[in-house]
Amino acid sequence: QVQLQESGGGLAQAGGSLRLSCAASGITFTNYVMDWYRQPPGKQRESVATITSFRVTNYADFVKGRFTIFRDNAKKTVYLQMNSLKPEDTAVYYCAARIGSKAYWGQGTQVTVSS
Repeated sequence: QVQLQESGGGLAQAGGSLRLSCAASGITFTNYVMDWYRQPPGKQRESVATITSFRVTNYADFVKGRFTIFRDNAKKTVYLQMNSLKPEDTAVYYCAARIGSKAYWGQGTQVTVSS
């Protein structure tokens, strides 16, 4: 059974930092592209960052220079380091594992940034 478990969300002040983690089980982690998405209140889910099995990364423009995605293949975990947080970063953050057309999703973790 595939499971993706996010953690690390919470409340932060503007300008602060949080680190999200997503621990995977039930998959051959190194075969998967890992993504972080977010869904702000009242808005659609949007892509935040992606990291391939070769650690090639890609970021949405609105987080470039502030967020960093990285993975620890030995721990089967992907991280999202979020710095210089803004109130507009408030959202539920989801991790996803992708291979071909197949994708698995976590349950999400709430991030709230106060001004």
